[in-house]
Amino acid sequence: MERLRAACPEAAPTAVLAGDPCYDRILAALPQRERFRRALGVGPDRRLVVVGSTWAPRSLFGGDGDDRDDLLPWLLSRLAAELPADEYRTTAVLHPNIWYGHGPGQVRAWLENARRAGLDAVPPLEGWRQALIAADCVLGDHSSVTYYAASIGIPVVLGAFPEQDLDPGSPVAALGRTAPRLLRHGSLRAQIDRAVEAHEPGRYKALAQQTSSAPGESAVLLRRLFYSLLDLPEPRSHAALLEPLPLPPFHPVHATAPVRVLVRRIGADPPQVDLVRYAVGGDEPDPPQESEAPVESAHTMVDEETREPGRLSVADVVVRRAAADDPRLGPPAAWAAEALASHPYCGLVAFVDGPDRCYVRTRDGELLRLTAAPDPAGRPDLCDPAAYAAALYAWTASGRAPADAGPVLRVRTGAAVHRVTIEPSAARPA
Repeated sequence: MERLRAACPEAAPTAVLAGDPCYDRILAALPQRERFRRALGVGPDRRLVVVGSTWAPRSLFGGDGDDRDDLLPWLLSRLAAELPADEYRTTAVLHPNIWYGHGPGQVRAWLENARRAGLDAVPPLEGWRQALIAADCVLGDHSSVTYYAASIGIPVVLGAFPEQDLDPGSPVAALGRTAPRLLRHGSLRAQIDRAVEAHEPGRYKALAQQTSSAPGESAVLLRRLFYSLLDLPEPRSHAALLEPLPLPPFHPVHATAPVRVLVRRIGADPPQVDLVRYAVGGDEPDPPQESEAPVESAHTMVDEETREPGRLSVADVVVRRAAADDPRLGPPAAWAAEALASHPYCGLVAFVDGPDRCYVRTRDGELLRLTAAPDPAGRPDLCDPAAYAAALYAWTASGRAPADAGPVLRVRTGAAVHRVTIEPSAARPA
């Protein structure tokens, strides 16, 4: 109200304190954070990175204003190249005016390479609040999305922030004086990890207090205002309520870009494979190898739905994702036999038919079922089952028999260790 009186005093007499319905819906849904994360396929040992941009020339999507190159394409390519696929997930939240100003087809075309590498682009109107609540880090700009993230305690890193476009007395300008900035030089992953690990929960407490002067009260205030304008009494038998944020449908990562698998270690007692996987987009080079993490071997996985069919001819592992009873593909055993015949140079094929399981078949004709153990609460493991197939391929490529990996193969991705049961499939190989 003070800023309004200073900027436009003639409007002050008609101004009304009404709260923020959007912020109130976010606050009410905070207890659903873990469910939102699981809906996005993010387990406890995986970090969700949300890339948010407003609609402006100096926004994250529009570029930083000081460089001729757009910032967002660089950022998306670096995220895919630097962030291991099984340890991070990336989601883009773009202002609706970006979608409708340029057209959904154009935006999807701009994001296509990143989407094939696993980026999830949230629809322009719904779902972004849930992604924000689920996030571990937000890479943003001077948008309200970035500010909302800070206000609920999410670590933020500013990829673009045009101070010259903002009122110095605004809460958003205060965020720019507080949050860390993204640096193009150096490791992007290190900057994200630093922001998450060094974050203090109360860092943006003062900013949160400026988000709304009446948190949780917007429904009451707005309904009171509407009925007063209509000169009608408010209904006393019904509370003023906002629509709760719905639980999104389960939406795991489906990367169709080739995946480079780096095997860090293979152990025999107990059987364990430590690996890291990176999506490889276009002509991107192999991901950098940290000196403290040597690589024993490497191989390539390619999804049958890739846009680069030439990659299938040199793939070590070929992957298909579908329901086991999909009549277009036949049962997994039939697909596996056809895939091995169609791709004679691959050593293993994998049919992923659930969030925590897959069928695999090796060149010697053995059809196996891989199933990850559930978490302590009995919920399915949310690591991509293709990682288990990659681990078994690394095991067999090292000269070991699949039977020696069972009945339980430990698969390590980052800090997480997945216990994968290996058993012969009841389906008969073709």
